Amino acid sequence: MPLSPPERTHAPFPAPRRRPTALLRARDRGWCVRANRWGARGVVRRYFATISRLGDGVFWYTLMAVLVVADGLAGLAASLHLALTGVVALTLYRRLKRWTRRPRPFTADGRIQAWVAPLDEFSFPSGHTLHAVTFSGVALAYYPWLATVLVPFTASVAVSRVVLGLHYPSDVLAATAIGSLLAGASLWLGSLL
Repeated sequence: MPLSPPERTHAPFPAPRRRPTALLRARDRGWCVRANRWGARGVVRRYFATISRLGDGVFWYTLMAVLVVADGLAGLAASLHLALTGVVALTLYRRLKRWTRRPRPFTADGRIQAWVAPLDEFSFPSGHTLHAVTFSGVALAYYPWLATVLVPFTASVAVSRVVLGLHYPSDVLAATAIGSLLAGASLWLGSLL
């Protein structure tokens, strides 16, 4: 009786493993593609385009003016704190973008559509999200009751950046972390003065 070869329980050569960074980039791109498809729906695109436009600064400048009008000197103090923190956030995110030079999703992947025009060339981090998180953190320290407006608005700004094809989810997550740290540092420094 001839002997049969031993049964193989695995492939003769192991499958190549993806590096963790390559896997993360692929997932990041995949989530971006899926989110960006929602922008093809007119009502979704219009909502997020409007939120994005308000997040360019209009919403925050209006909030600062309303705080001054509604709360006098206390509102002025809060608005000055917001403005100073905003200048630091602007400087920081511009430097990070120039340093990382990450291409925007719609330029790197033909499946992703830019549903609105970007304000600049690079993707990392999301400046809109960084500002929204920073401003919300500082404003909520002064006026916690604004959470019912600021939390949904900030979340919508963050989501808008991915749906509109302008940022990867990792750009938004990094901006959220940076904005949270910046708001916290700003409030801590403010408490020392």
